[in-house]
Amino acid sequence: MSKEEILEVKNLSTTFRTERGDLKAIDGVSFEVYKGEILGVVGESGCGKSVTSQSILRLYDEKYTAKYDGEILLDGKNIFDIPLKKMQEIRGAKISMVFQDALSSLNPVLKIGDQIMEPLRIHQKLGKKEARERTLEMLRLVGIPAPDKRIDQYPHELSGGMRQRVMIAIALACRPQLLIADEPTTALDVTIQAQIMDLIVDLNKKLDMGVILITHDLAVVAETCSRVVVMYLGQIVEEADVNDIFDNPKHPYTLGLIKSIPRLDGDPNERLYMIKGTVPLLNQIPNGCRFAPRCPYATDKCRTNMPELKAVSPTQKVRCWMVEE
Repeated sequence: MSKEEILEVKNLSTTFRTERGDLKAIDGVSFEVYKGEILGVVGESGCGKSVTSQSILRLYDEKYTAKYDGEILLDGKNIFDIPLKKMQEIRGAKISMVFQDALSSLNPVLKIGDQIMEPLRIHQKLGKKEARERTLEMLRLVGIPAPDKRIDQYPHELSGGMRQRVMIAIALACRPQLLIADEPTTALDVTIQAQIMDLIVDLNKKLDMGVILITHDLAVVAETCSRVVVMYLGQIVEEADVNDIFDNPKHPYTLGLIKSIPRLDGDPNERLYMIKGTVPLLNQIPNGCRFAPRCPYATDKCRTNMPELKAVSPTQKVRCWMVEE
Protein backbone atom coordinates (compact mmCIF):
# COMPACT_ATOMS: atom_id res chain seq x y z
CA MET A 1 0.00 0.00 0.00
CA SER A 2 1.53 3.31 -1.11
CA LYS A 3 1.78 6.20 1.33
CA GLU A 4 -0.29 9.33 0.73
CA GLU A 5 1.90 12.38 0.18
CA ILE A 6 0.84 15.56 1.99
CA LEU A 7 3.67 17.94 1.15
CA GLU A 8 6.51 17.93 -1.37
CA VAL A 9 9.41 20.38 -1.08
CA LYS A 10 11.28 20.58 -4.41
CA ASN A 11 14.68 22.28 -4.69
CA LEU A 12 13.82 24.96 -2.12
CA SER A 13 16.21 27.89 -1.72
CA THR A 14 15.67 30.84 0.62
CA THR A 15 17.80 33.96 0.21
CA PHE A 16 17.76 36.99 2.51
CA ARG A 17 18.67 40.39 1.12
CA THR A 18 20.88 42.24 3.63
CA GLU A 19 23.01 45.39 3.70
CA ARG A 20 26.05 43.14 3.20
CA GLY A 21 24.55 41.40 0.19
CA ASP A 22 22.40 38.34 -0.41
CA LEU A 23 22.72 35.43 2.03
CA LYS A 24 21.39 32.04 0.91
CA ALA A 25 20.22 30.30 4.08
CA ILE A 26 18.66 27.29 2.32
CA ASP A 27 20.16 25.83 -0.84
CA GLY A 28 18.35 23.21 -2.92
CA VAL A 29 16.43 21.34 -0.22
CA SER A 30 14.00 18.60 -1.34
CA PHE A 31 11.92 16.13 0.70
CA GLU A 32 8.40 14.74 1.05
CA VAL A 33 6.06 14.34 4.03
CA TYR A 34 3.47 11.56 4.10
CA LYS A 35 0.17 11.20 5.92
CA GLY A 36 0.52 9.67 9.37
CA GLU A 37 4.34 9.86 9.53
CA ILE A 38 6.75 11.86 11.67
CA LEU A 39 9.70 13.21 9.69
CA GLY A 40 12.67 14.29 11.82
CA VAL A 41 14.84 17.22 10.69
CA VAL A 42 18.13 17.31 12.61
CA GLY A 43 21.37 19.29 12.69
CA GLU A 44 23.25 21.83 14.79
CA SER A 45 22.03 25.39 15.33
CA GLY A 46 22.56 27.42 12.16
CA CYS A 47 22.06 24.50 9.77
CA GLY A 48 18.78 25.83 8.35
CA LYS A 49 16.17 23.66 10.07
CA SER A 50 13.93 26.50 11.27
CA VAL A 51 14.41 28.57 8.10
CA THR A 52 13.21 25.57 6.07
CA SER A 53 10.09 25.14 8.20
CA GLN A 54 9.24 28.84 8.21
CA SER A 55 9.81 29.04 4.45
CA ILE A 56 7.13 26.35 4.02
CA LEU A 57 4.64 28.76 5.65
CA ARG A 58 6.22 31.81 3.94
CA LEU A 59 6.65 33.52 7.30
CA TYR A 60 9.57 35.59 6.01
CA ASP A 61 7.42 37.39 3.43
CA GLU A 62 6.01 39.77 6.00
CA LYS A 63 9.06 40.69 8.10
CA TYR A 64 12.05 40.28 5.83
CA THR A 65 13.06 40.79 2.24
CA ALA A 66 13.27 37.10 1.40
CA LYS A 67 13.48 35.49 -2.02
CA TYR A 68 12.32 31.91 -2.53
CA ASP A 69 13.21 29.53 -5.35
CA GLY A 70 11.88 26.05 -6.02
CA GLU A 71 8.44 24.68 -5.23
CA ILE A 72 6.44 23.67 -2.15
CA LEU A 73 3.52 21.54 -3.28
CA LEU A 74 0.47 21.19 -1.02
CA ASP A 75 -2.48 19.33 -2.56
CA GLY A 76 -0.62 19.61 -5.86
CA LYS A 77 -0.49 23.44 -5.74
CA ASN A 78 2.71 25.46 -5.36
CA ILE A 79 2.49 27.57 -2.17
CA PHE A 80 4.70 30.23 -3.78
CA ASP A 81 2.03 30.84 -6.46
CA ILE A 82 -0.58 31.69 -3.82
CA PRO A 83 -1.10 35.44 -3.11
CA LEU A 84 0.21 36.39 0.33
CA LYS A 85 -3.28 37.40 1.53
CA LYS A 86 -4.52 33.88 0.69
CA MET A 87 -1.76 32.29 2.83
CA GLN A 88 -3.97 33.01 5.86
CA GLU A 89 -6.28 30.26 4.57
CA ILE A 90 -3.40 27.75 4.71
CA ARG A 91 -1.67 28.77 7.96
CA GLY A 92 -3.45 27.14 10.84
CA ALA A 93 -6.02 25.42 8.63
CA LYS A 94 -3.90 23.09 6.46
CA ILE A 95 -0.41 23.57 7.95
CA SER A 96 0.17 24.55 11.58
CA MET A 97 3.32 25.24 13.54
CA VAL A 98 4.36 24.88 17.17
CA PHE A 99 7.25 27.21 18.01
CA GLN A 100 10.08 26.78 20.52
CA ASP A 101 9.03 29.25 23.21
CA ALA A 102 5.34 29.19 24.08
CA LEU A 103 5.58 32.20 26.41
CA SER A 104 6.77 34.51 23.62
CA SER A 105 4.38 32.94 21.07
CA LEU A 106 1.20 33.30 23.12
CA ASN A 107 -0.45 36.72 23.51
CA PRO A 108 0.00 37.67 27.21
CA VAL A 109 -3.15 39.85 27.36
CA LEU A 110 -5.57 37.31 25.86
CA LYS A 111 -7.09 34.35 27.69
CA ILE A 112 -5.89 31.04 26.32
CA GLY A 113 -9.46 30.08 25.36
CA ASP A 114 -9.74 33.14 23.12
CA GLN A 115 -6.41 32.26 21.46
CA ILE A 116 -7.57 28.72 20.66
CA MET A 117 -10.97 29.97 19.46
CA GLU A 118 -9.46 32.49 17.05
CA PRO A 119 -8.44 30.01 14.28
CA LEU A 120 -11.76 28.18 14.70
CA ARG A 121 -13.72 31.37 14.10
CA ILE A 122 -11.48 32.53 11.24
CA HIS A 123 -11.13 29.26 9.31
CA GLN A 124 -14.25 27.32 10.24
CA LYS A 125 -16.63 30.28 10.84
CA LEU A 126 -17.85 28.80 14.12
CA GLY A 127 -20.10 30.80 16.45
CA LYS A 128 -18.84 31.80 19.87
CA LYS A 129 -20.66 28.99 21.75
CA GLU A 130 -19.61 26.27 19.30
CA ALA A 131 -16.01 27.56 19.23
CA ARG A 132 -15.88 27.46 23.04
CA GLU A 133 -17.12 23.86 23.09
CA ARG A 134 -14.48 22.86 20.52
CA THR A 135 -11.83 24.70 22.57
CA LEU A 136 -12.74 22.71 25.67
CA GLU A 137 -12.51 19.55 23.55
CA MET A 138 -9.01 20.59 22.34
CA LEU A 139 -7.86 21.28 25.92
CA ARG A 140 -8.98 17.79 26.92
CA LEU A 141 -7.30 16.31 23.83
CA VAL A 142 -3.91 17.79 24.76
CA GLY A 143 -4.25 16.64 28.37
CA ILE A 144 -4.84 19.89 30.23
CA PRO A 145 -6.64 19.19 33.53
CA ALA A 146 -9.70 21.22 34.60
CA PRO A 147 -10.27 22.70 31.11
CA ASP A 148 -13.37 24.61 32.31
CA LYS A 149 -11.08 26.63 34.58
CA ARG A 150 -8.03 26.84 32.32
CA ILE A 151 -9.98 28.18 29.34
CA ASP A 152 -10.41 31.55 31.09
CA GLN A 153 -6.82 31.86 32.36
CA TYR A 154 -3.97 33.92 30.92
CA PRO A 155 -0.64 32.41 29.72
CA HIS A 156 1.29 33.63 32.79
CA GLU A 157 -1.02 31.62 35.03
CA LEU A 158 0.06 28.33 33.43
CA SER A 159 3.27 26.30 33.78
CA GLY A 160 5.71 25.91 30.87
CA GLY A 161 4.40 22.46 30.01
CA MET A 162 0.79 23.69 30.10
CA ARG A 163 1.63 26.62 27.81
CA GLN A 164 3.25 24.27 25.32
CA ARG A 165 0.11 22.10 25.38
CA VAL A 166 -1.95 25.23 24.67
CA MET A 167 0.30 25.96 21.68
CA ILE A 168 -0.34 22.45 20.39
CA ALA A 169 -4.10 22.90 20.97
CA ILE A 170 -4.03 26.13 18.90
CA ALA A 171 -2.05 24.41 16.14
CA LEU A 172 -4.43 21.43 15.97
CA ALA A 173 -7.72 23.29 16.47
CA CYS A 174 -8.62 23.16 12.75
CA ARG A 175 -7.32 19.59 12.25
CA PRO A 176 -4.47 20.51 9.84
CA GLN A 177 -2.97 18.01 7.40
CA LEU A 178 0.55 18.86 8.58
CA LEU A 179 2.01 19.93 11.93
CA ILE A 180 5.47 21.51 12.05
CA ALA A 181 6.96 21.21 15.55
CA ASP A 182 10.06 23.43 15.81
CA GLU A 183 12.05 22.32 18.88
CA PRO A 184 8.78 22.01 20.84
CA THR A 185 10.44 20.94 24.10
CA THR A 186 13.50 23.24 24.23
CA ALA A 187 12.53 25.32 27.28
CA LEU A 188 11.03 22.47 29.31
CA ASP A 189 12.45 20.13 31.94
CA VAL A 190 13.13 16.50 31.01
CA THR A 191 9.93 15.02 32.46
CA ILE A 192 7.70 17.55 30.69
CA GLN A 193 9.71 17.09 27.46
CA ALA A 194 8.81 13.40 27.48
CA GLN A 195 5.13 14.19 28.08
CA ILE A 196 4.97 16.70 25.21
CA MET A 197 6.68 14.28 22.80
CA ASP A 198 4.32 11.47 23.86
CA LEU A 199 1.44 13.85 23.21
CA ILE A 200 2.66 14.71 19.68
CA VAL A 201 3.14 11.02 18.83
CA ASP A 202 -0.30 10.16 20.22
CA LEU A 203 -2.04 12.97 18.28
CA ASN A 204 -0.12 12.01 15.12
CA LYS A 205 -1.69 8.54 15.35
CA LYS A 206 -5.16 9.71 16.42
CA LEU A 207 -5.51 12.41 13.75
CA ASP A 208 -3.45 10.63 11.04
CA MET A 209 -1.65 13.87 10.18
CA GLY A 210 1.90 14.37 8.97
CA VAL A 211 4.45 15.86 11.39
CA ILE A 212 7.77 17.58 10.71
CA LEU A 213 9.74 17.42 13.96
CA ILE A 214 12.67 19.83 14.06
CA THR A 215 15.15 18.95 16.78
CA HIS A 216 18.81 18.57 17.71
CA ASP A 217 17.99 15.67 20.06
CA LEU A 218 18.76 12.41 18.27
CA ALA A 219 17.36 10.36 21.16
CA VAL A 220 13.93 11.92 20.51
CA VAL A 221 14.32 11.18 16.79
CA ALA A 222 15.14 7.52 17.47
CA GLU A 223 12.00 7.11 19.57
CA THR A 224 9.47 9.06 17.51
CA CYS A 225 10.42 9.43 13.82
CA SER A 226 10.05 7.06 10.88
CA ARG A 227 12.34 9.01 8.52
CA VAL A 228 15.13 11.52 9.13
CA VAL A 229 16.58 14.45 7.18
CA VAL A 230 20.04 15.58 8.33
CA MET A 231 20.85 19.21 7.45
CA TYR A 232 24.18 21.01 7.43
CA LEU A 233 24.68 24.66 6.46
CA GLY A 234 21.48 24.98 4.43
CA GLN A 235 21.68 21.64 2.61
CA ILE A 236 20.48 18.08 3.18
CA VAL A 237 23.54 15.85 3.64
CA GLU A 238 21.66 12.63 4.41
CA GLU A 239 18.08 11.39 4.25
CA ALA A 240 17.06 7.90 5.35
CA ASP A 241 14.69 5.71 7.33
CA VAL A 242 15.35 6.11 11.04
CA ASN A 243 16.82 2.60 11.34
CA ASP A 244 19.33 3.30 8.54
CA ILE A 245 20.40 6.57 10.18
CA PHE A 246 21.30 4.89 13.46
CA ASP A 247 22.40 1.45 12.24
CA ASN A 248 24.27 2.51 9.10
CA PRO A 249 24.99 6.27 8.97
CA LYS A 250 26.81 7.15 5.75
CA HIS A 251 27.70 10.84 5.98
CA PRO A 252 30.59 11.84 8.31
CA TYR A 253 28.41 14.60 9.78
CA THR A 254 25.62 12.16 10.66
CA LEU A 255 28.21 9.81 12.14
CA GLY A 256 29.63 12.67 14.23
CA LEU A 257 26.19 13.62 15.56
CA ILE A 258 25.50 10.01 16.59
CA LYS A 259 28.95 9.60 18.20
CA SER A 260 28.25 12.76 20.25
CA ILE A 261 25.35 11.09 22.06
CA PRO A 262 26.35 10.06 25.62
CA ARG A 263 26.14 6.29 26.19
CA LEU A 264 25.07 4.56 29.40
CA ASP A 265 27.66 1.83 28.84
CA GLY A 266 30.45 4.32 28.03
CA ASP A 267 33.55 4.99 30.10
CA PRO A 268 32.58 7.70 32.64
CA ASN A 269 36.17 9.00 32.60
CA GLU A 270 36.31 9.35 28.83
CA ARG A 271 35.53 12.73 27.27
CA LEU A 272 32.44 12.93 25.06
CA TYR A 273 33.05 12.92 21.31
CA MET A 274 32.81 16.36 19.72
CA ILE A 275 32.71 17.41 16.07
CA LYS A 276 35.63 19.80 15.60
CA GLY A 277 34.93 23.42 14.70
CA THR A 278 31.61 25.23 14.35
CA VAL A 279 29.01 25.83 11.64
CA PRO A 280 30.34 28.70 9.44
CA LEU A 281 28.39 31.93 8.93
CA LEU A 282 26.33 32.26 5.74
CA ASN A 283 28.81 34.77 4.30
CA GLN A 284 31.68 32.31 4.90
CA ILE A 285 30.37 29.19 3.13
CA PRO A 286 33.38 27.11 2.01
CA ASN A 287 33.94 25.85 -1.53
CA GLY A 288 33.24 22.23 -2.32
CA CYS A 289 31.56 20.11 0.35
CA ARG A 290 30.32 22.43 3.07
CA PHE A 291 31.32 20.01 5.81
CA ALA A 292 34.87 19.51 4.44
CA PRO A 293 36.63 21.99 6.84
CA ARG A 294 35.33 19.94 9.82
CA CYS A 295 35.46 16.47 8.26
CA PRO A 296 38.22 14.05 9.37
CA TYR A 297 38.01 12.22 6.01
CA ALA A 298 38.08 15.25 3.67
CA THR A 299 40.30 15.14 0.56
CA ASP A 300 41.29 17.85 -1.94
CA LYS A 301 38.32 16.83 -4.08
CA CYS A 302 35.97 17.41 -1.14
CA ARG A 303 37.38 20.91 -0.63
CA THR A 304 36.91 21.97 -4.25
CA ASN A 305 33.88 20.07 -5.63
CA MET A 306 30.35 19.98 -4.23
CA PRO A 307 28.91 16.43 -4.09
CA GLU A 308 25.27 15.88 -5.03
CA LEU A 309 22.66 14.20 -2.85
CA LYS A 310 22.45 10.70 -4.34
CA ALA A 311 20.56 7.53 -3.47
CA VAL A 312 22.77 4.74 -2.10
CA SER A 313 19.80 2.44 -1.40
CA PRO A 314 16.00 2.58 -1.85
CA THR A 315 15.69 4.20 1.59
CA GLN A 316 18.88 6.28 1.91
CA LYS A 317 20.37 9.34 0.16
CA VAL A 318 23.79 10.84 0.96
CA ARG A 319 25.78 13.90 -0.15
CA CYS A 320 29.40 12.69 0.12
CA TRP A 321 32.28 11.90 -2.28
CA MET A 322 33.64 9.18 0.01
CA VAL A 323 30.37 7.24 -0.06
CA GLU A 324 29.96 7.74 -3.80
CA GLU A 325 33.43 6.37 -4.52
